[in-house]
Amino acid sequence: MATDPRLRPLGDAERDQLEALLDALPPPLDPLDLSALDGFLVGVLLQPRTIATDRWLRLVTDTDGRPAPPGPPLHRLQALVQRHHAELDRAIAARQWFDPWVFDLDADAHGAPPLPSQVVLPWVAGFSAALEAFPALLQIDDAALREPLAVLYAHFDPEDLDDADDLRDLIDDIAPPDSVAEAVEDLVRCTLLLADISRPRKRA
Repeated sequence: MATDPRLRPLGDAERDQLEALLDALPPPLDPLDLSALDGFLVGVLLQPRTIATDRWLRLVTDTDGRPAPPGPPLHRLQALVQRHHAELDRAIAARQWFDPWVFDLDADAHGAPPLPSQVVLPWVAGFSAALEAFPALLQIDDAALREPLAVLYAHFDPEDLDDADDLRDLIDDIAPPDSVAEAVEDLVRCTLLLADISRPRKRA
């Protein structure tokens, strides 16, 4: 456990505070929600070269990068986000399990539970937003990228896969997860597989 309070993992109360701060941002700002934020940070951290904090942090409070109102609430929001970024960075660097911020959804109007892909889709959408803003990961010439990317992008509706045409053959062969637990496990597994390519660990 990190002893520096700036590196401490967020507790439940701090995560709730972060959610409230994101929700309180005024229109026309379009901030990421918690699940999308978690996926977005993973997408930022998987880049082969470190992205400067000011470049990705502004996209958290508005997907178009418009500036948020300055002041203590923004400073607190940014501090919490950077702590979570550091937590994920440590987990990915050590190839350790982390708990994606994925949340239960309500049943539909007919009482049917949500599909696993629906539950993890906000996380994958945040991940995809990071790769759209910072495409260096996708530009790595390594066939080993294809399978984990296809597993993640398979959660999207096929009509929303215009930017993943080169993965479509793989996506079509991927069976949907049987449970939310399996879908969440895939998020972590694919993250670490991608890290092996974009952030290879140095041999001792």
